[in-house]
Amino acid sequence: MNDSSANSAIELFDKEGFLRDLDDWNEKLAIQIARQCNIDLNDSHWQIVRLLREFYAAHQLSPANRALVALVKRELGPEKGNSAYLLSLFKNPDNNKESPAKLASKIAGLPKPDNCL
Repeated sequence: MNDSSANSAIELFDKEGFLRDLDDWNEKLAIQIARQCNIDLNDSHWQIVRLLREFYAAHQLSPANRALVALVKRELGPEKGNSAYLLSLFKNPDNNKESPAKLASKIAGLPKPDNCL
């Protein structure tokens, strides 16, 4: 990677790793973001990522953790709509401070949820 492509890649993201421009998101980029967080995306991850993107398209809002749990429970059922399930999917072993909502939003190319540190 030359310096200009490295700089353009850096400019895609803010200091916390969230995309600056939501229009730059694609599934290939989501895979790269997830890998940087030590996550290999599978169908269960994609289900949550797509649900988050649909929610954002409708409300222009990235849900915080409690709201994400409620959304997943309502849309995908109680077996998936709980904190333990989401944490099993979206946990970065290198950063225990990132909530599932924050990490899933990052992978989905969405802004950081309000109330997420």
